Amino acid sequence: MKFSTDKSEAIQFQLAPMVDVVFLLLCFFMTQTIYSDWETEVDITLPTAATGEDLQRMAGEIIINVFEDGSLVVNGRQLSLEELGELLLRVSDLFPGQPVVIRGDAASDYGFIMNVMDRCREADIFNISFATGVPE
Repeated sequence: MKFSTDKSEAIQFQLAPMVDVVFLLLCFFMTQTIYSDWETEVDITLPTAATGEDLQRMAGEIIINVFEDGSLVVNGRQLSLEELGELLLRVSDLFPGQPVVIRGDAASDYGFIMNVMDRCREADIFNISFATGVPE
């Protein structure tokens, strides 16, 4: 039995699918940047720190906004402490070492911040940072 062994066709690199993938990645990262900017525009008066540094945002970090009255907002959704705990548990199961940023209002009670930190500890999240403003 004779098989056809036509080797005249050379393997070529397909450029069109690669351009599609690059554009999809570009759209994803641009969208992610827009959402992360919206999260920091929440109307919270941050406490100031003279030694605070302007750190680079980490990919996938969760920003928890704590208002003066103790209400919590994550990704534009207002959550209770129990809902926040469930969210953090799910996230820590899927992504160990998940970074969390706590943005507490300067006039909020310290106990509200401690409640958020307790929920982070219960979910085994230890990569926590606190947002501060620069003194004027």
